[in-house]
Amino acid sequence: MKSGTVAILGRPNVGKSTLLNALLKEKVAITSNKPQTTRTRILGVVHRPDAQIAFLDTPGLHKPHDQLTRRMVRAAGEAMREADLQLVMVDATGPPGAGDRLVIDEVKSAMRSTGCPAFLLINKVDVVKKVRLLPLIDHYRGMAEWSEIVPLSAMTGVNLDLLLDLIVKVLPTAEAVFGDDIFTDQSMRTLAAELIREKILRKTRQEVPYSVAVSIDQFVEEGKLARIDASILVERESQKAIVVGKGGELLKAVGTEARLDMERLFGMKVFLTLWVKVRSAWREDDALLKELGY
Repeated sequence: MKSGTVAILGRPNVGKSTLLNALLKEKVAITSNKPQTTRTRILGVVHRPDAQIAFLDTPGLHKPHDQLTRRMVRAAGEAMREADLQLVMVDATGPPGAGDRLVIDEVKSAMRSTGCPAFLLINKVDVVKKVRLLPLIDHYRGMAEWSEIVPLSAMTGVNLDLLLDLIVKVLPTAEAVFGDDIFTDQSMRTLAAELIREKILRKTRQEVPYSVAVSIDQFVEEGKLARIDASILVERESQKAIVVGKGGELLKAVGTEARLDMERLFGMKVFLTLWVKVRSAWREDDALLKELGY
């Protein structure tokens, strides 16, 4: 039996959460086209007859600019130190940028200090021609001592089975840590908050996605019904108006879509009530960040 921890690392918005969901075949991490969608470390467990793989999806590594982003970068660093294997994810649609080089430098430092091996994952190969992909692989090959380089597509599933097989080969021989029915450490309250935030990320632009947090004020299970009250926090009145939308339309759409996702994921009916509240500079409030789970 093989068992171990695998950290998924990369710059913001490179597809780490999409990969985790695809490997688990369950939605445990929200996704959007906005950077910094993932704000905390998320555990996802893949069970195989020969192995148990505990994946850690991490916030994108970047230069922090407030208390929230400092905590996000710290969470990614902790995952690197805990891992038996590091997966560094990059995008096949362009050359390595400053963000990719920052991540690779951090991983190389961790490899030197801990001896932890690293795979390079080149994502989105489904939208790139082979003639462009091969020089990119050669370029990345010279940037670090990768144990494996795996071109893949987190969206379409290309080479994900190969990736799992390669991971199992390098994991230590050990007993399984998690029960067969455990696939994430995300509580229903946390998943509910994240699903609400995901819908806001997908429906808003500019500064609003980065200024939004969601607090679950009440989560009550009554048989096959969950009653959930949630507060959507923004930093300014103008942002509140955007999230509510004309005649409350945007907030209603957020609530409907989040509720349907919760019902599919939780296997029960959900009665969801949403409120939008202004909390100035909440991203710098240590006490509130801790309360929100960051």
